[in-house]
Amino acid sequence: MGSVTDAIPLASGDEDCYYQDPARFFARLRESRPVAPLRTPDRGRAWIITRHADLRAALADPRMAKDVHRWPGGGRSRPSEEAGLHAHMLNSDPPDHTRLRRLVQKELTPRRAARLRPRAEVIAAGLLDDMAAARGDVVDLIGAYARPLPITVLCELLGIPAADRRWISAAVIDYGKREESRRVTRELAAYFSELIAARRGAPGDDPLSALIRVHDNAGDADGLSGTELLSTVFQLVMAGFDTTANLIASGALALLTHPEQLARLREEPSLLPAAVEELLRFTSPVNYATDRFTTDDVPVGDVVIPAGQWVLNAITSANRDPAQFPDPDRLDLGRDASGHVAFGYGAHYCLGAPLARMEAGAAIGGLLARFPGVSLAVPPEELRWRRVSLMNGLESLPVRLA
Repeated sequence: MGSVTDAIPLASGDEDCYYQDPARFFARLRESRPVAPLRTPDRGRAWIITRHADLRAALADPRMAKDVHRWPGGGRSRPSEEAGLHAHMLNSDPPDHTRLRRLVQKELTPRRAARLRPRAEVIAAGLLDDMAAARGDVVDLIGAYARPLPITVLCELLGIPAADRRWISAAVIDYGKREESRRVTRELAAYFSELIAARRGAPGDDPLSALIRVHDNAGDADGLSGTELLSTVFQLVMAGFDTTANLIASGALALLTHPEQLARLREEPSLLPAAVEELLRFTSPVNYATDRFTTDDVPVGDVVIPAGQWVLNAITSANRDPAQFPDPDRLDLGRDASGHVAFGYGAHYCLGAPLARMEAGAAIGGLLARFPGVSLAVPPEELRWRRVSLMNGLESLPVRLA
């Protein structure tokens, strides 16, 4: 079993493919070097795992850790520690992760997501009304629909005032920009601290109020520290908005560029839940599972990843692995896509999956019902994707409503 030490550099042409067509970029790695070190444009050197079976095994391996204070040879810190936003589930390992997940899981249940569906449909209908009333028949589906819908649902779920939602949306987008992330982190920490204080004085029947009560329950062994409470609110907003916006926009693009599948969905609306699963697989709203690092030497396939290495599990690649999904580059709304890893796998499987599925179904179903003639307003090759490694999302999506 060998150990690979030479990191694959990204030439300028490959870097463009890395951002604009990650599925094709990772397909080459999956076929030639399925486990390899890679120098990424904005993340430095990291090991990439690209095959479905290897990725699922890695995501279930306790030697693939997330708490950087456990880094072999001496703990590290995260930039978000400066603002106290680091102590959430995505940065934790058991037993802290187990405790935090149990607390949040009580509030983000499939039943709660189902109860929110009528409200999500009303929000979608209002946004579609606004699109119809706008001058001209071409709109940016991302700015007008894919982003406002999930941020509105999420903010209503957490009780964030309507006047602050546009700012929250912009802050989440800016967080992905390296030059803006530190500023945004400080501003979000200050905002969520004020929000927690305000909600403590006027609690409601919402997840934020419930988490505040857990924090305030002195002596509760399963409680939340102040830093954990602040960090968890931050995580809920960051993880529940941009990914769903990407799913709605990229899912709409996939349907508009596959007219036979679009016609199939229109003829069989009952296919919508299955269509959402296939769109999750086909579009992969995030390129990677959130970062892991090795606490020991870890064999993956025919390669050993040494201890103390960052590991990126390429969801986009695993969801297009022909060993798992026959003819994986074909959009097929009738396929069994249940093995996809768009929400991750293992202990860190996304708790917001039911909410994201519900929002995507409401958004796509509402769009097709309201604008049956919607079409792409520019050639697909003119669309540009955000130059961010983690997120797999469009910069804009101009569509013609009629």
